[in-house]
Amino acid sequence: MASFSKHDARRGLKGLRWPLALTRAGMFAEAFWQATWPLATVVLGVLAVLMLGLQDTVMVELVWFFAVVATGAAIATLLYALRRFRIPTREAALVRLDETLPGRPIQALLDEQAVGDGDAASTAVWRAHQARMAERAAQAQPVPADLRIARRDPYALRYVAVLIFAVALIFGSIWRVGSVADMTPGAGDGLATGPVWEGWAESPRYTGRPTIYLNDIPEGVLEVPAGSLITLRLYGEVGALTVAETVSGRAGEVPPASAPEQDFIVNQAGEIAINGPGGRTWSVAVLPDNAPSIEVLDAPETTALGEMTLPFAASDDYGVEAGEARFALDLPEVDRRHGLAIAPEQRPEITASLPMPFTSDRTAFEEALVEDFSEHPWANLPVTVVMTALDAAEQQSETEPYQMILPGRRFFDPVAASIIEQRRDLLWSRDNSTRVAQILRAVAHRPDDVFRREVDQLRLRRVITKLELFASYGLTDEKQDEISRDMWDLALGIEEGDLADALERLRRARERLEQAMRDGASPAEIEELMRELRRATDDYMQQLSRQAELDRQNNEESPRNQQSENQMQMTQDDIQRMMDRIQELMEQGRMAEAEQALRELQEMLENMQVTQGQGGEGQSPGEQAMEGLAETLREQQGLSDQAFRDLQEQFNPNAQAGESRGNEGRDGGAGRGQEHTEGGQGQGQQGNQEQGGEGNQQAEGQGQDQEGSLADRQQALRDELRRQQGSLPGSGTPEGDAARDALDRAGRAMDNAEDALRQREFADAIDNQSQAMEALREGMRALGEAMQQEQQDAQQGQGTSESDRRAEARDPLGREPGSNGSVGTEEGLLQGEDVYRRARDLLDEIRRRSGEGERPDVELDYLKRLLDRF
Repeated sequence: MASFSKHDARRGLKGLRWPLALTRAGMFAEAFWQATWPLATVVLGVLAVLMLGLQDTVMVELVWFFAVVATGAAIATLLYALRRFRIPTREAALVRLDETLPGRPIQALLDEQAVGDGDAASTAVWRAHQARMAERAAQAQPVPADLRIARRDPYALRYVAVLIFAVALIFGSIWRVGSVADMTPGAGDGLATGPVWEGWAESPRYTGRPTIYLNDIPEGVLEVPAGSLITLRLYGEVGALTVAETVSGRAGEVPPASAPEQDFIVNQAGEIAINGPGGRTWSVAVLPDNAPSIEVLDAPETTALGEMTLPFAASDDYGVEAGEARFALDLPEVDRRHGLAIAPEQRPEITASLPMPFTSDRTAFEEALVEDFSEHPWANLPVTVVMTALDAAEQQSETEPYQMILPGRRFFDPVAASIIEQRRDLLWSRDNSTRVAQILRAVAHRPDDVFRREVDQLRLRRVITKLELFASYGLTDEKQDEISRDMWDLALGIEEGDLADALERLRRARERLEQAMRDGASPAEIEELMRELRRATDDYMQQLSRQAELDRQNNEESPRNQQSENQMQMTQDDIQRMMDRIQELMEQGRMAEAEQALRELQEMLENMQVTQGQGGEGQSPGEQAMEGLAETLREQQGLSDQAFRDLQEQFNPNAQAGESRGNEGRDGGAGRGQEHTEGGQGQGQQGNQEQGGEGNQQAEGQGQDQEGSLADRQQALRDELRRQQGSLPGSGTPEGDAARDALDRAGRAMDNAEDALRQREFADAIDNQSQAMEALREGMRALGEAMQQEQQDAQQGQGTSESDRRAEARDPLGREPGSNGSVGTEEGLLQGEDVYRRARDLLDEIRRRSGEGERPDVELDYLKRLLDRF
């Protein structure tokens, strides 16, 4: 190693010139900031206050006080800065730079050898040490300044000053700082020769109009809404400027015209004048605030359960604030007979708040009042309704009395209707209590002919006893309300019923529907009763299926299973078509024909042999296979529907649009497909419903287990399809092989759907389920062709007698009987007709009906599902 001399050491220090200079500059900034941050805080705070113009809004005395405080604070912080600030030296910079290097190399370069200066070996070691220190010193980097002063400013006053200054830069002006000069002594002398004024016109808040700065408005017409606040400020010598106005209409004590501060409200058109140097005059025109308007748009609509919908329209130039509807009894229009003949008791008007839009504009809107007055004493009696609208200026307007019948629930059961009528008479006047008790005793004279349940008879007798007792000792308001509540509950129980027996419920639904047709019920009421009849029919069909299944399990031959060869059977599709026909007759106004068809349907249901659940010894293997595949297809459709709903919930957990149909499909296919499946569904339907009920409880209680339940049901359905594939007929025929290939594809699609469900990939699961359903349909078509081919082969030797017998067996529509003796067959509906043209016609008709918004939501949903599928 070459020797290291003192000259080399000095040269190494020269190489630190730039790191040393930058380090020293950082130390300078650090010392300056630590010394001057209080002064900077005071300066920024004072500038921010002045730029915001706060000095113009307070008294001059306060301005001077704060000026003295600010000056004192500035002097104190300046002295603090002068005391604390020291310019850093070169040696201090060297020390800071040396502290950042390992081994303090700079200090080593500056040191002298103290021991062994005359020893060559010791000198060589010392110079080798300095050479290594020089290499380390050459790697020195500038030391950044430490500007942190949190320890010195624990309350972060510097940040507060910076924030206020930033606000002043955005919302203030640097030119406002000069206004302080006008507050110095002698600066106001100029005002004596030039008085000034300021003014503002503030419109009422509900108008949404901005405040007007009057100094920017030239003389002429000034348009402001009624109720606007005028604020004027006069500066300079008192009396140099005066105010004259005729818009407020003020009387009594009025402030002098030369008052420096004046405020008044614009109540009428007139004139505002500021007299004096630089004054101005305006002719004020008041913008009218019109009263709101409201009207009833149409007659009220009533649902089957008595809920009223009364549409109305309201408008106001600045928006409607609130509204209400008042219903009063229209006594001259009441049919004063029977219990209504005596004078009614005084009752207050019915008051209901009108609904208002929450987000949309209230200047003009249409809404509907939805209320249920079924339990009110005036229900189904003439009333008048007056609607009132109120605006923000507390102006009010109301409609002319609108005559109407107060909507309420109608009862079609004769006993329930009679109880409700007597309840109305009791609430009309308590003087009717004796008469009401007598009529109710007459109604219950022969209870066995009137009441279907003994509990209803006992409840009515209890009501009669109460009425007779309190009629003798006085009927108070509380007892009157209590008895009327008991009568309402009794009538409601009789009307709706709590019938456990499906056949009795079916008869009740038919009787109520017939009574409604005779009483001229509204379309909404007819539709609700028709839905109840459909539900009762479904329950009755399920009861028959369960009974047939029990009979087969017990190997008992009940009279229901003993049928002749010519006895006709009805499928669920046939019942559905008959109900559609009945509803169509009612919609056309042909009530007599609809009533007759309803009776025929009732007789057929009570005496029929239902085909659902009766596949067994009388069916061929092909028919049993077709029914099994149909059941599998129905259950697969139900699983697909449930997967689609889960997909919707995955992207919109709060969606509640599907709650009304939430169980449709959770039971493995108890949805739409149930209406179109014929035969072999009794046991499967019951089991699937039980399984669906358990699935619902698990889905609600376990959350994430729902997807696992769907996947398990998909796997069970795949296993069932595998079992069915092992017993398919038509082996060796082209049609039978095609059916097996299609079912193989369906099985693979089911496996893929199961995997997707377990991974919560609902979109992929729905695609695979759709492929499985399409493959199942293809398999059923191929299996049907194979069965038809077998039947043709078996009938080739029967001659013309078989053809004659089949021709005689056709129904009046030209359809041949079904394969299991049912009324008609789906395959025979298009005999001799272009099938594809008919399919297009049906699709066009479905599209047309789906575009009719007045149809029931259930029907529109079903039509949409058909369009999505085909």
